Amino acid sequence: MHTIRLFMPNDYQQILDIWEEAGLGNPERGDNLQTIERTISMGGAFFVMEHQTDQSIIGTSWITNDGRRLYLHHFGIKKEYRGQKLAKPLLVASLAYAKQLNFQIKLEVHNQNKTAINLYQKAGFKSLGDYRVFIIRQYTD
Repeated sequence: MHTIRLFMPNDYQQILDIWEEAGLGNPERGDNLQTIERTISMGGAFFVMEHQTDQSIIGTSWITNDGRRLYLHHFGIKKEYRGQKLAKPLLVASLAYAKQLNFQIKLEVHNQNKTAINLYQKAGFKSLGDYRVFIIRQYTD
């Protein structure tokens, strides 16, 4: 059994372990406790899926809010729990938050991640077509 609840700061180390395993997070990208807390204070949310037996974190869903739309980040399930249909209830909780705010929600997914693409499409996400994603991680002079 599992429970979906909001993030608490003492969850952070377990979350880092899941992100490292799944290739989702990296301190270089600003994926740290302070950023999580700041994005929550700006109208975002962070859901964790917790195993009821031992209260270990087995899934994450980080939602940020830019005031115009929501962005779904770092959505993942711990490796040993994948394939058990646990991603769907975590996504449902995340989408319920977006619906409550009445905001669009956007995400990025690797083309090779067919399992995630299938999950997102079944939930109603549509591809934006030929958009390419660009980023500046560090500014240079």
